[in-house]
Amino acid sequence: MNRQHHYATLTRWTGNHGSGTLDYRAYSRNHVISSNGKEAEIPGSSDPAFRGDRSRYNPEELFLSSISACHMLWYLHLAAVNDIVVLEYEDHAEGTMEEDASGAGSFSSVTLNPNVVIAGTQVQRARDLHNEAGKKCFIANSVKVPITYAGSVSTLASSLPPI
Repeated sequence: MNRQHHYATLTRWTGNHGSGTLDYRAYSRNHVISSNGKEAEIPGSSDPAFRGDRSRYNPEELFLSSISACHMLWYLHLAAVNDIVVLEYEDHAEGTMEEDASGAGSFSSVTLNPNVVIAGTQVQRARDLHNEAGKKCFIANSVKVPITYAGSVSTLASSLPPI
């Protein structure tokens, strides 16, 4: 049985300095992203290369973080159901976007670099779970850019939970 899940967000432009988009340089790219019932808004802007505010998240960073977070959540689920105890998980995701002469562009690569610390000795199985998570991730399944999985798995045997 297939199930549908519906999502809704609100993106609100906050960069009108009084004259709207009268001129390309007359407005800020600042905006906020929110969703009903969430604790906080996400401050957004465009990439600084496109006159954005570098202190705010840009859509490209949010795209990359969506892939990374989705992968992590699937990985943690798969680890739990495979009796692998994850103690730490940190991903330094990277992506490359290529812009053409018209100003349009797309991501040409995404690399996830999760560094995972597990209890126990199932290092190879823990590594293999990244491929499984990549096949399950809703976001990764929705994009056309190839995603590479790098990173590392290490053990912290002294942190084994009691049996």
